[in-house]
Parts: sequence; structure tokens; C-alpha cells
Amino acid sequence: MPSASPVPHGAPAKTFSVATRQITFSRGSRSLPTTIWYPVGSGSALPAGRFPVILFSHGLHGLPAYYQQIESRLAAAGFVVAGPAYPFTNANTKDFNPADMTNQPADASAVITGVLKLDTKAGDRFAGHLDTQHIGAAGHSAGGFTTAGLLADKRDTRIKGAVVIAGAAMGTFSGPKTPVLFVHGDADPTVPYSMGHNAYASLKWPKAFLTEVGQGHGEYLGAGAKGFDQMMRTTLDFFRWTLYNDAAAHGRLKADAVKSGTTKWESSL
Repeated sequence: MPSASPVPHGAPAKTFSVATRQITFSRGSRSLPTTIWYPVGSGSALPAGRFPVILFSHGLHGLPAYYQQIESRLAAAGFVVAGPAYPFTNANTKDFNPADMTNQPADASAVITGVLKLDTKAGDRFAGHLDTQHIGAAGHSAGGFTTAGLLADKRDTRIKGAVVIAGAAMGTFSGPKTPVLFVHGDADPTVPYSMGHNAYASLKWPKAFLTEVGQGHGEYLGAGAKGFDQMMRTTLDFFRWTLYNDAAAHGRLKADAVKSGTTKWESSL
């Protein structure tokens, strides 16, 4: 079994309260307003310890807030989750351009760099609390492609685990082997299921595929929706394993992923 590298503090055994903050990062002239969900102890302070960072990418005409039901649960489990609004694909842009998606992996890397710098910024609430060695990435639709892009031509070698939701490959996967979890509805009319599964089949790294049976492009991402619990529990297990080296979470993956008539599971993790 491939092993995630160890961290000194282990996976949290509790669920935290969650707070958010807004920071605008940039890459050249590209403005990247970012919402960050993070665990808190008392007030707005992070609990003792260091917490892995996950970059979450939205889909076309999306916003980070559209995925807060996922981002907040990740934060409550002990992750710092950064969601940038990409300049030409977010819901509020006046210059929508889906082709700009190819620039988003580099944007995502810039946001990761910006967040990690806060770990050494005197007086910042994140100072001394970010696990800068364990970084994850996830995203839905165009955000799923963006996530895959971080593992391909615009490779970010800091990524230790990635979740591609209703997306597929963006370029050729390259660099160090990184565990990848794919999540896809088998009736997706926007990004065909075959595209996601072909990306999975071609990948030679540790990998898993969660099929949302009878589902389209993202109905299962709504809290309480059919398949949401399986997607959420599996995503949490996956990141606990890859970013916290939590062997017990790895052992729960199949049981948490599978529900008859709702989801199917394939894995070589």
C-alpha cells in the first residue's frame, strides 16, 4: 500500500468549529480573491498544532461559496481550505472566458504559495499553524480539470493528494506519483463519465474512482442529496490518509464509499 509521508501531530480526533477569512492574492495582473475556511479553537484562533492546506477550485460560472458544504466540513476535520475565485470563469466576472481554464493551475499554485507564506508572517492568525509539507487539491467540473492540471504540464510537486470531481485530465499526468481520487456521476451530461473514467484508467499512480450511480454533473454535491454522504466521507478519508498519514482512514475508504444503488468503488490505493 502506498504510504503518505508522516506528520508529527497526527490526524485530529475531534470536529472543530469553522471560521472564514477573505484574502486577495495575485499572479501578475490576475486577481485571485480567496475565501479560506479553517478550524478554530477559541475565538478566531486556530487550535494548537499544524494543519494541512487544501486548494479547492470552483467550476465554470462558480464561486468558492457554492461549495461551502464541502469546504466547511473539510475545515471542521482539521484542514485549512483555500477557495480562489478565478478571474475569467467565476460567476461574477464580466469577461467570462472558459478557455482561460488552462491558466487556472498556475493561479491555484500562486494561491497555495500565498497561503503558505502566512505561516511565517508575524502576527498573522495562521502563523505557525500551517503544515507546509502536506498540501492537497480538489475541485469540481472546470475545477476538477484545474486540479488535474496541477498534476500535469503545470505540475505543482507540493500536492500530496488530489480529488477530481466531475472533471478529467488536463494534459499528461507527470512528476512524482500522487494519489488521486476521481468522483463522477455516470449520467453526467456536461463532462461525460467516459472522460473521467478514461483519465482514471490511464493513470499509473495510486488511484480510486467513486461512481455516483445515475447522477449528473453535481447534484450529489448538495448536502443531504443522494450520494453526498458517500462523496464527503470518502473525500475526508482520502485527505486524512494522504495529508495526515491516517492508516485507519485508508482502511475505511471502501466501506464509506459504497452504498448499494447509490455509489460504486474502484481502487488501487
